[in-house]
Amino acid sequence: MAPIPTPPTEPQDSPDGYVGLEAADAERLARQRGWATVRSLPPGAIITMEYRVGRLNFEVQGGRVARAWKG
Repeated sequence: MAPIPTPPTEPQDSPDGYVGLEAADAERLARQRGWATVRSLPPGAIITMEYRVGRLNFEVQGGRVARAWKG
């Protein structure tokens, strides 16, 4: 029987710190801090809700991050 895989760890980083930043700057900073996937979305976008370790989501309004969350 194969071993159960160990999920990757997430960066010790608060999503709240990205709110208010320009979207491009926030994405670049998130990648530098170790987020494997960074997803920028328009307000009200229809998205899948599965939790993915290492993914940071941004809701972008007017070119700035209005909301950020893990998964």
